[in-house]
Amino acid sequence: MRINNDILMEIEQCERSLAERFAEIDRICFVNQVKVLNAMQKYNLAERHFTATTGYAYTDEGRDITEEIFAEVFGGEKALVRPQIVSGTHAISLALFGVLRPGDEMLSITSAPYDTIQTAIGMNDSAKGQGTLKEYGVTYSQTEFDENGEIDLDAACAAINERTKVVFMQRSTGYSKRKALGINDIEKAVNRVRSVKEDVCIILDNCYGEFLDTREPLDVDVDLIAGSLIKNPGGGIAQTGGYVIGKEKYVTLAAARLTSPGIAFEVGANMGVIRSYLQGLFYAPKVVSGAIKGAILTAKLMEDRGYEVFPRYTDERSDIIQAVVLGSEEMIIKYCRGIQSASPVDSYVYPEPWDMPGYDSPIIMAAGNFVSGSSIELSADAPIKEPYIIYQQGGLTYEHAKVGLMYALENITK
Repeated sequence: MRINNDILMEIEQCERSLAERFAEIDRICFVNQVKVLNAMQKYNLAERHFTATTGYAYTDEGRDITEEIFAEVFGGEKALVRPQIVSGTHAISLALFGVLRPGDEMLSITSAPYDTIQTAIGMNDSAKGQGTLKEYGVTYSQTEFDENGEIDLDAACAAINERTKVVFMQRSTGYSKRKALGINDIEKAVNRVRSVKEDVCIILDNCYGEFLDTREPLDVDVDLIAGSLIKNPGGGIAQTGGYVIGKEKYVTLAAARLTSPGIAFEVGANMGVIRSYLQGLFYAPKVVSGAIKGAILTAKLMEDRGYEVFPRYTDERSDIIQAVVLGSEEMIIKYCRGIQSASPVDSYVYPEPWDMPGYDSPIIMAAGNFVSGSSIELSADAPIKEPYIIYQQGGLTYEHAKVGLMYALENITK
């Protein structure tokens, strides 16, 4: 391992100034670790539950207890946790397509959702003819954030009408220049929306936000949350899969969309993933705390160097993403190559921008991970367009996040 002593001293100086902040993250980690442990003990998790199943997998005890544990941890009535859910976008789509019907309206109160969700909605033509929500007769509208980067609750409430079936929120920043939604932000929005239309279904894209707080969105009356298991809740152990958790009537609709009406939860082989799902969930609070520390360290050091960052190192954290405005395509590529060179897998690879499906500009991604695409592992990516912002996330250990930062800094200062 190469160590740039000057950069390491700079990092260690930042760490000393962040000691109090890191202690608070450790406190949150402890509360969430106890929560996960209690859920596993409540349902008497046993070795027999790790048995692999195939075929229809009727009465799959391991699959069923996994969903009970996830529901307990995240505060839901019911959970759908399956390897057949291939991504966060798939999980969110299951929630949307499950709940919405022709003639309904979906209202996003956190501006435009992530690029791939825009495609599923039908906001662009890249999936035209493939059965987007728009093609099923579902209309879409959105409200923007106010000048302070907060949800414009007055505009959101004014936009709700008799056809509004789903109010949608995205917790993380995605490829946008805004703060992530904290639990208090989500709670305030839920209360205002319910005051206008009590029976509306509130769906939240929870990707990158799990275990950032001692409360989860379902604790503040969100109806459905959805996300990926190769992000926070899989703890770097889960190799594929996603989840939809929340009120039973809505999770059932998502399950029926995944399998078939009338079957819903009853089938779906676990294919031997149960041990990794639950072991990953057990690790997740600690892994997430390390990723957050790495993000805060990156924000502090880059801000000290004069770069614009968001969130700032002093800000409340509500997802694991750290954005840095690097200002040019060249700097983005150098930063990504620095992160890639610190990876345990494919460290010799040189990332290049490419036209990924579902995006409106070339994307560069640095991710030499044990699980392909796992963004709880250390990674960095960016759309190649102004203002040239790099989005860094993850780190199975805080120490690895620190090494990655050191290599990235070395690369951009060459």
